[in-house]
Amino acid sequence: MGVSSRCAVAVHALTLLARDGGGQLLTSAEIAESLDSNPVVVRRVLGRLRDASLVLSSEGSGGGWRLAHSPQAVTLRDAYCAVEEGPVLSLHAHPPSTSCVVGRNVQGVLEEEFTAAEWAMRERLGRTTIADVLSRVLAGDRQSTPQGP
Repeated sequence: MGVSSRCAVAVHALTLLARDGGGQLLTSAEIAESLDSNPVVVRRVLGRLRDASLVLSSEGSGGGWRLAHSPQAVTLRDAYCAVEEGPVLSLHAHPPSTSCVVGRNVQGVLEEEFTAAEWAMRERLGRTTIADVLSRVLAGDRQSTPQGP
């Protein structure tokens, strides 16, 4: 099974929480509005982020979600590991035929290659922080916003 959209939702939510310094409480409905998604879906992802100690929640009136750490301390790898399950690249659903030279040997080759690819992806995600994402998002918005005369 490949990566779901949970990682993108997690990074979006973390970046939104970081936008105002990370201390402001946002409700799951406010986060869902930015995602154009259902608050229930957002709460599931936020729950996983809370379980990974990346966000904090306050219940009740005036409650909401906020970052548990500075945006500079949270990486995309942190978000990915909090919400995704299993490998990105999966091996065969059932063992291939052992009567075929490819079937007998392909699993070992794929396991080695897929493990290396997964490591490279995690290493790359570990180099980008939520602060980096926010900076790039805001820079992109400045470029797309028309400037006055």
